[in-house]
Amino acid sequence: MNNVTLGRAAHDDIVSHARETAPAECCGLVIGYKASGGGAITEAVRTRNLSADPNRFEIHPEDHIHVRRTARSRGLEVLGFYHSHPRSPATPSATDVAEASYPGHLYVIVSPSVEPAEVRIYRLEANTFREVAWQLDR
Repeated sequence: MNNVTLGRAAHDDIVSHARETAPAECCGLVIGYKASGGGAITEAVRTRNLSADPNRFEIHPEDHIHVRRTARSRGLEVLGFYHSHPRSPATPSATDVAEASYPGHLYVIVSPSVEPAEVRIYRLEANTFREVAWQLDR
């Protein structure tokens, strides 16, 4: 996916979730569909964060499985994940890179500490994050 469309509702849900959970990190999954040369994130689905450390996130496995099954039943796909960096830029941390384990998936990172919130999208390729061009779908 070289070009990604991020639906306005999904964008706003991710930013709201990040602001609500700050100063702790939030997390969730992004769903939608793949298209030739890109894809569209149509929804963001909140998940529980199992990490007791407010500077980390760990998506609850039950939530992960439930979202995958629900998306599939609706003809959609889990395209990736999102999480927040409450006090730092929306760039992957060393921990993000070390713990990412879904090659080809999208990783949306939001920093709610600026106005408007900074939202960036990456794809995991060869154990590193590559930033993806995206546009907001109104």
